[in-house]
Amino acid sequence: MKRLNRLMIALFALTATAGLAFAGAATEEGATVDTSDFVEVTHHMMGNAPTNGMDQIVEAEWNAILEDTVNAHMTLRWIEWADWYTKYNLLLASGEPLDLIHSSSTWLDMWQNAQRGAFLPLDDLIPVYAPLTWEEIPAGDWDQARYDGQIVAFPENNYTQYVNHGFFYRGDWAEEFGITEHIDSYEDLEVYFQGIVDNKADVVPWDVNNGTNWVMHGYVETKTDHIRINLPTQFQLMWGESFENPFTVVSILDDPLLVEFAELMKDWYDRGFWRRDVLNYTGDTRANLRAGKSGSDQHHTNTYRGLRWEMDRDQPGSELQFFAWSDSIGNLVAEPITHGATSIGRNSRNPERSVMIYEELRQNEEVYLLLNYGMEGVQYEIVDGVRLQPETYDQATEEFYSNYWGGRVDKFEIPTETEWAGIRDYWAELDQVVNAPFPYSKFIFDRTAVEPELAAISDVVSQYYVPIQYGVVDDPAAAVEELRVALRQAGYDKVMEEVQRQLDVYAETL
Repeated sequence: MKRLNRLMIALFALTATAGLAFAGAATEEGATVDTSDFVEVTHHMMGNAPTNGMDQIVEAEWNAILEDTVNAHMTLRWIEWADWYTKYNLLLASGEPLDLIHSSSTWLDMWQNAQRGAFLPLDDLIPVYAPLTWEEIPAGDWDQARYDGQIVAFPENNYTQYVNHGFFYRGDWAEEFGITEHIDSYEDLEVYFQGIVDNKADVVPWDVNNGTNWVMHGYVETKTDHIRINLPTQFQLMWGESFENPFTVVSILDDPLLVEFAELMKDWYDRGFWRRDVLNYTGDTRANLRAGKSGSDQHHTNTYRGLRWEMDRDQPGSELQFFAWSDSIGNLVAEPITHGATSIGRNSRNPERSVMIYEELRQNEEVYLLLNYGMEGVQYEIVDGVRLQPETYDQATEEFYSNYWGGRVDKFEIPTETEWAGIRDYWAELDQVVNAPFPYSKFIFDRTAVEPELAAISDVVSQYYVPIQYGVVDDPAAAVEELRVALRQAGYDKVMEEVQRQLDVYAETL
């Protein structure tokens, strides 16, 4: 394969394989790029480690390139999905000398971990060791990746994605049940679920397990103008009032909407819309959907991008549809560009080379394609600009993935046969709806003053809220009242006051 297809090396006078220092890349302080010593760099990804050995084969391919360009190798390490949230944060808290690591301000506590000092500030490193990326990312986008004035991550700012959540449902079954319009409310969804109960034996209307906890978010989004603030808890009762008034915090803890939601979930549970053992079920619910054993799933637009294609393959004619919660009111929030990001651990032994490798991942097309897609001719081939699986492809022995969600760029992305052909048209529709700019792009909640309260709230949510969400309660109104009392005893009001105080300060900076 052709090893280099970009011009970055022209920035330097000599190559690393000659055992000499690169010249010409220096800061005002006189720092130069020296790659005379070979180093190993780790890159932590989210997900289950591959088991077929193909990751090591592909890794050898990109490492041959990286050895030529930066005299280093990059080895993937995995933070597996079982109890991933705890594992991820414990890893960062451990002080282990991490190099590159996936980070996110929306689901991986980027700001909270930055506050704890988990990430290395990158301001002095990027201009020297990733000059093309430094120039490519606008100053305003770099600002969105700063904590306390310092850059703590590379933002995924040049990748088109929507990760607004909602429900997937089968269009063929909806039509069969007399639902002729696109589902855009919980009321319509209820009709669909009941249709499955009445007409589809041995099918779970919505197969769900206790790892899903976004459903109440969707109910709020479909019933109010409230918009989601990125706060350090997956259970969100505090919202921005509206796009017109985003910096006023409102709580639904005492809103009748919360009891209404609890009563609906109890009704859905009693009517058999999900498993009776939902609190203990840990099966693969998405696989059940693909097998025709479930009628719905809940996730976001980018998942729909591939799942629609999988359903067309596995359940021909299913016409999988997506009820995005923002369909009800049009309150679609643009995701921050730090939804996907890459950081470097505070105690990295090779921070300079880690930054150089990130530069390769973002600027060297050959490395990018290997990391994201695998080897051309093995994992994929390109026909008429579309990425296809070769006829000889054997998933069991040849499947490769890296879950690289922290540095993708549109310029190297190749449309694939394994994604819904209509996704780009759908993106264009969302472009007309999305409310941008995201009002909280630079809002970083400092949890220092309410750390004990947040921990206590987390315990309360596990004990009281999860059963409410799945309707596994005898009296929804009483269960909500117990939740309210427990949350207030845990310090909920103090946390809300602190959120409002910090939002007031943030609003004054805009």
